[in-house]
Formats: sequence, structure tokens, C-alpha cells
Amino acid sequence: MQHLLPRRRVVLGALASALSPPFAQTDTRRLSDTVSSAIRPLMAQFDVPGMAVGLTLAGTRHTFQFGVASRESGAPVTAQTLFEIGSLSKTFTATLAAFAQALGKLSLQDTPGRTLPALRGSAIDAASLLHLATYTAGGLPLQFPDGIETEAQAIAFYRAWKPAARPGRQRLYSNPSIGLLGHITALAMQRNFIELAETELFSTLGMRQTFIRVPASQLDAYAWGYNKANQPVRVNPGVFDAQAYGAKCTVADMLTFLEANIDPSSLDAPMRQAVEATHAGRFRVGTMVQCLGWEQYPFPVSLARLQAGNAGTMLFQPNAAHALAPTHGAQRPMLFNKTGSTNGFGAYAAFVPSRRVGIVLLANRSVPIPARIDAAYEVLRGVG
Repeated sequence: MQHLLPRRRVVLGALASALSPPFAQTDTRRLSDTVSSAIRPLMAQFDVPGMAVGLTLAGTRHTFQFGVASRESGAPVTAQTLFEIGSLSKTFTATLAAFAQALGKLSLQDTPGRTLPALRGSAIDAASLLHLATYTAGGLPLQFPDGIETEAQAIAFYRAWKPAARPGRQRLYSNPSIGLLGHITALAMQRNFIELAETELFSTLGMRQTFIRVPASQLDAYAWGYNKANQPVRVNPGVFDAQAYGAKCTVADMLTFLEANIDPSSLDAPMRQAVEATHAGRFRVGTMVQCLGWEQYPFPVSLARLQAGNAGTMLFQPNAAHALAPTHGAQRPMLFNKTGSTNGFGAYAAFVPSRRVGIVLLANRSVPIPARIDAAYEVLRGVG
């Protein structure tokens, strides 16, 4: 078992007064030193070739690049480097589903069979799109079983699937769950999912260097990830990969997405409603609240609680889910976060709308999740 960076037991909420608008005036040199002191030891400990770190502080952006995008070519990480963001892609899929709802193309209370007739009358048709979005359909697995390689095979899998629990009773993190949500969203919008994501979401939000299928003109900017054997790798294609873990993004574009979540007021009404809908708490699960794509914590939040909400038990095991009346965090400040991994990449993003602060870490190695969270916490702690 790999040794993890020491965990601080300091309460993250001690940052609350620091993460206010004047914080944007933080001395650039001090900020750079703070980020370096958190990131360079992590890179050394886990042999990470390259990382990009972004901070948005009261509307002011700061980006930092470390190491190389390719060990073979020696190309450095730059502001234009594309990283695989893995399951952070799920926040895009959830936003698109909420956008389709805002346009009246579907309702999250619909069952899958309303849009996909092949699933009518099957066990999964007892769940709603909201259950798919929150991994609470009843026990869909983390991955598709081996041998499922086509859309038709995936639909047959869903038809034959037998739940382990009634919808809404347990959360089991699942690529097939969010994958089906994205597939149904695209069908409801009468669009190909990749086209839908790239034109209706990325383009609308100004994310000019975010792709699901990286075009030839951008391949030189696409970093190589490195697996446990230190081999250069990129994500393998799979059924509904675009919906679950397929996006590639620059650090600047991820900051654009975080800023749209921190303050969606300038967005057109349907997209603003969609972004706001992704912040509504839907199910309480252990130490966190599951939203659409994002995971929510009351702010201030202790580091221990944040780590518990992102622990392996939350990723690989079923956990009891308790339905909530959806709220949008208006009663008190909230922190939202999401991790993402592929075989060769690791990512983490977090933001606190009421404090107008967000952070993103992108790496071309799948750094252990506790270490990512420790590093992000250390950056926020240090810049206060």
C-alpha cells in the first residue's frame, strides 16, 4: 500500500474568512510558492510526470504548470495541455441532463423507458433519470461486465439487470448509471452525445479547448498519461465512455467551468437553471450529499469529512442513501467537489460559491485520491 501524504486535521472552515473577495489580491509570488510547496512533494512521492493547477479567487485566475506532458518527447506542461479528467466528465453529463430538463425535453422524474422504448417494462424502468444521475437506481455496477462492447449489448445488459435494492435506497457509484443518463439525454435532444456536449455545453460556456474526441489539430497538446508500469497510455474507448469519463480539458477551461458554477447569473436562463439544478442536494450518503454530478458538503467542512466522502468505500461499495428535498445551498455556504481518474490521469476540482473560490488539479498519473485532496487543501490553507 502506498504511503500517503500526511493528513492535516485542521478544519477547512478556518479558511472561511480568508476566502473572501480581497483574497484575489494575494501576492503572486507568495501564491506560486504556496502551490509549489503543495504540488512538488506530491509529484515526487508519486512519480508524477506533469501537473497543471488552477485557482479562481473572487474572479481572478491563477494557473501553474509543472513537469512534462510527455516523458518521451520532453514536452512541458503548458496552459494549453489537454488532460484526461475521467469522472469529472460526469459533471458535464449531469449539466446536460439538467439543461434538457430546462428546455422541456425530459424530466428527471421520467423513467428510462419513456425515451428508450427497449427498456420499457424492465427492472431498470422502475428507476428514474434522477436515480441514474445519483447512482441510486438500485445497484448498477461500477463498470460494464466484460464483453459488453456495443450500444446494443449495453441495452441488453440494462434489460437483463436485476437490482439489489429499490430505487433511491442505496448509492453505488456507477459508470453505466451516468452513461445511460447521458445516452437518454442525447436521445431526448435528438443529438449525438458528443456533438451535444461540444456544441451545447463546452461552446456555450466558452470552453474552447475541451473535447471528448480530440481533433487532429489538438493532438500535440494532448498529454500522455502514465500507468503503474510507467507506460505512456491514453483512455481506452468503451460503451458510453463519453458520458462517464471521456472528456479532455485544459486547466483554463476547467476554471471556466468552475466559474460558471460559482456564479451562473450571466448564463442564459436554460443553462443557468441547469447549472443551479446540479447543485441541489438529492441524497445524503455518509458524510456527503450527492447532487447531480457534484458532491456537496456544508462549509466549513473538516478535512477528515472531505476525505471520508471521497474514500474508497464510497467508490467501490454500496452505501445507504436518504432522499432529501432538493435545495440549492441557499441556507448556508456549501463546498462542491468531484474527483476523476483514468488509467493514466488523475483530477480533482472543488469550489465554494459563497466564497467565490475554486481549485482544480490535473495530473498525468492517477495520484491516490486522498493525496489529491490533501494537496488541494494545503493550497487553500496556504493562500489564506
